Amino acid sequence: MRKGLIVGGVVVLVGGASAALYSRAASRDDSGFKTVAVTRGGVVEKALAVGSIRPRQEITVKSKISGIVKRSFREVGDRVKAGDPLFEIIPDPTPLELTEARREVEIARNIYEQAKKRFDRSETLRKQGIVASQDADVADKEIQDAQIRLKLAQDRLALVEKGRVMGDQQLQVSVESIIRAPTTGTVLELQVNQGDPVVPLTSFQAGTPLATLADMSTLIFKGTVDEIDVGKLKEGMPARIKIGALPEAQVDGSVEKIAPKSKTLEGATLFDVEIALQPGPGVTLRAGYSANADVVVREKKDVLLLPERLVTFDGGKASVELPPATPDTEPAKKVVTVGLSDGLNIEISAGLKQGELVVERPPKKIE
Repeated sequence: MRKGLIVGGVVVLVGGASAALYSRAASRDDSGFKTVAVTRGGVVEKALAVGSIRPRQEITVKSKISGIVKRSFREVGDRVKAGDPLFEIIPDPTPLELTEARREVEIARNIYEQAKKRFDRSETLRKQGIVASQDADVADKEIQDAQIRLKLAQDRLALVEKGRVMGDQQLQVSVESIIRAPTTGTVLELQVNQGDPVVPLTSFQAGTPLATLADMSTLIFKGTVDEIDVGKLKEGMPARIKIGALPEAQVDGSVEKIAPKSKTLEGATLFDVEIALQPGPGVTLRAGYSANADVVVREKKDVLLLPERLVTFDGGKASVELPPATPDTEPAKKVVTVGLSDGLNIEISAGLKQGELVVERPPKKIE
């Protein structure tokens, strides 16, 4: 019984070795040269863009009043409409700001009271016919101006103390401490938490970013292309997007924008590009996905192909080596006409037929 097992094992080993030797010899001709057959397929000349998936437009929300974040009404990923509340800001004035606002109210009130006394005296004299109507008009204007200054000072004090100003029906002033969404979109990022201080947006300072909103239905690819390839690109060219997080996803697109000016990054000259996306069914894209875009410059289908490493270029002519007729002779050189190349495979326009064998020389050893 054991003899039978041993003999069977030897037969299996011999059969496996024979199969391995046959598979190796299948790619070599009778002369011992390794060969590659001409195949038929498609070839694409493309330019590579490296970048990521981004919203077409991101909006940073900021506050127009200073204070402390009291409450956040939204979470990251929430969908909001224009006007929906995002944050509530409570005032946190410095002692100096509060003192200045109160002093301005006192000064404005004194000015108003003095103007009112002059107006009352002028009105009495006007009724007695002692003061001309022109002087009475001046007194009337003074008291109106003083009243407006007092109201402005009171509103500023209310804004500093409470963060809210309610004006009269005539002026329709309403400034509140609720920060609202300026547009419809999705909350991508919350940059402040409850209790964080907030610096207002003014003409002299950028202000504290509170949140970032974007319309996720208009995602695009934003990336860069090397200066060597940018001359081949045109707006409207098709592109195929490869997303690192979704290797099986099919996402097509078309070139939308090509920057007119380059930028330098780590010694390389690059141009910004934007590609409109057309994701396939069932593909969910998220902002920030890293991706590469193959912009199709030219494409040919159903043509004869050969690995470009087997083609020799000399004096503007392309040639390949054919297997020798006899084992003791060298491969014969044959001139061919080549076409489109993708860097790996090259189109054979004339000179070879499908299935014809071409010699592949072993790589030269570096000594």
